[in-house]
Amino acid sequence: MTATKGTIKVGDASVELPVREGTIGPSVIDIGALYGKTGMFTYDPGFTSTAACESQITYIDGDAGVLLHRGFPIEQLAEHGDFLETCFLLLHNHLPTASEKVDFVNRVTRHTMVHEQMARFFQGFRRDAHPMAVMVASVGALSAFYHDSIDISDPYQRMVASMRMIAKFPTLAAMAYKYHIGQPFVFPKNDLDYTSNFLRMCFSVPCEEYKVNPVLSRALDRIFILHADHEQNASTSTVRLAGSSGANPFACIAAGVACLWGPAHGGANEAALKMLAEIGTPERIPHFIARAKDKNDPFRLMGFGHRVYKNYDPRARIMQRTTHEVLAEVGVKDDPLLQVAMELERIALHDEYFVERKLYPNIDFYSGITLKAMG
Repeated sequence: MTATKGTIKVGDASVELPVREGTIGPSVIDIGALYGKTGMFTYDPGFTSTAACESQITYIDGDAGVLLHRGFPIEQLAEHGDFLETCFLLLHNHLPTASEKVDFVNRVTRHTMVHEQMARFFQGFRRDAHPMAVMVASVGALSAFYHDSIDISDPYQRMVASMRMIAKFPTLAAMAYKYHIGQPFVFPKNDLDYTSNFLRMCFSVPCEEYKVNPVLSRALDRIFILHADHEQNASTSTVRLAGSSGANPFACIAAGVACLWGPAHGGANEAALKMLAEIGTPERIPHFIARAKDKNDPFRLMGFGHRVYKNYDPRARIMQRTTHEVLAEVGVKDDPLLQVAMELERIALHDEYFVERKLYPNIDFYSGITLKAMG
């Protein structure tokens, strides 16, 4: 990152501040010395004009609809790679060679089981507990089981903690689901790929053989890739803030999960599904479209438009194709909610009101539908 100088005038005083230029994206004014020179702070609710850190990981151009991970377009990663390759890329700044990929997958696979006492930990939850409440607690609890990887100042321990969380998150999520529906926990199966293993842990039962559907497995893997990183979003910022105190990695990620729970962030796809359920049938869509267009009506269509992407969200374009692949595989004729979703999508892509305002279906709209269709 190179630096030049810029001048800000405050009243009669002029303050010279560094202007830093990154390898890509807009330049930034380094305001670290502003208070010392002027006695004034900046005010920027929502960080709409503030870069909180220097990063080489992810770049977003919301106006152009661009998302890059370590310089690679998200479209390339989602179409030609898999989730663990993307994890390796984010961690190590380059795509893995064939031997590196084998080694990375093996290391993740070795960590997929959780401590057996975690099963008793789950028994403390009510059966109807929200899965995100269970995840916040169980991820934070990992720090009570894996004392050899909680020193955030040790690069080796940080990497071990990263590998453990990548590996154990599907196991914990599947356990949360199985506990909720009253079925026994299913152990990981190390000869399956990452996403197929997760599907099996969620949907298999001990009394019969389970065969992974490759269409659904590939769709879910793509969803993982599309959500792998998204610059300084709310949960990432939360994890960084917790980490700045020296808290252990499991506690930091648990804080991020808590933030992700919010309906304006990770809970957006759940909110979109609730909206579809409220609409109920395709026949009721015109009424809700009219409400969405009425400025005096508080009703909003969830899953449309995006705070960052003023153009089409590149993840949504990939997710749209994935959604239709899944719906073709599982069928939508008997599910009114999915019928409502498809008709809403058609209207949003052609109605002048939505097109003019660029209120396209976003990734949360499509991922919610896809996950619902997959069960």
